[in-house]
Amino acid sequence: MEIGQAVPEPVAQTDPAPNPEAPAERAKHTGLRAMGWPLVAAGVGIGAAALLHFRDPHREGSYGICPVYALTGFYCPGCGGMRGMHNLTDGRILDAVHSNLLVLPLVLAFVLWIGDWSLRAWRGEPMRLPRTSRTTLWVFIALLIGYTVLRNTPWGTWLTPV
Repeated sequence: MEIGQAVPEPVAQTDPAPNPEAPAERAKHTGLRAMGWPLVAAGVGIGAAALLHFRDPHREGSYGICPVYALTGFYCPGCGGMRGMHNLTDGRILDAVHSNLLVLPLVLAFVLWIGDWSLRAWRGEPMRLPRTSRTTLWVFIALLIGYTVLRNTPWGTWLTPV
């Protein structure tokens, strides 16, 4: 290019409209082929439950100690969770709830999430993460803090892990 010559303006590149996946492309990512990761996650959950069923966390030192309890002497929201899961796998639901009030709802939420993920994978749809509003999140955090404080007071001894 010589001095004084006009510089050509670049031609604007426009992206073509995104093409939807062809039915044949989408078909190979449905059914059993798409179930890999949901089955892995379910297997990890079942494996953890089996480990907690066969290796009793009620025995002193079987899994170590809770670092929060060891450092502060206070029960964290998760204290008693493994014992509760062990009780749940033994079919002792009331003992599980007494060990940790959160075990049953968390296990139920995990099962529902895996079920939803599996169904969506079977259909060829992407995984959906749970969504909550800001208000719901703050209410949940407040309840979690209240649960932690209550289980560490004389009035909340019924919430302490067994």
